[in-house]
Amino acid sequence: MSAPRPLSDAAQRVQDAIRALGFENVVLELEHPVKTAQAAADALGCEAAQIVKSLVFRGVTTGTPVLVVASGANRVNTDVLAALLGEPVEMANPKLVRQVTGFAIGGIPPVGHAQPLDVVIDEDLFAIGDLWAAAGHPNSMFPLTAPELAVMTNGRVLNIRGSATP
Repeated sequence: MSAPRPLSDAAQRVQDAIRALGFENVVLELEHPVKTAQAAADALGCEAAQIVKSLVFRGVTTGTPVLVVASGANRVNTDVLAALLGEPVEMANPKLVRQVTGFAIGGIPPVGHAQPLDVVIDEDLFAIGDLWAAAGHPNSMFPLTAPELAVMTNGRVLNIRGSATP
């Protein structure tokens, strides 16, 4: 039996961040990159809903970034997010994503960012059970639960796929 290969630098940063937060979750390196929720689900043998996708948005007026961690089965309703932030929002460009998270799109983890970020958590994740999140590199994932995600990120749990009006 061969020894496990060492984690990539980005995945090791995520593993270190998880440990620093007091959690024992272990980052895994997969054989092939998984740049979409469906690809990750296929590689891990789970449903796309169990994949935690981390998306960076920015306020159009202030430029303030916000990290949205959502079920891989859900689309983020930007009207709901805009109402929460009090300004229109748009997806952050790759340069801003790397600047604020320290990671490239396709492997953005929910923790271990280059700067503190406001985090919004998709409430649907709490109805799922076992989850998987990216770990800094398209080949890296780690298992977690929604309650662990909430503690790790200190995020606000909201319905981010619902209607913007009550």
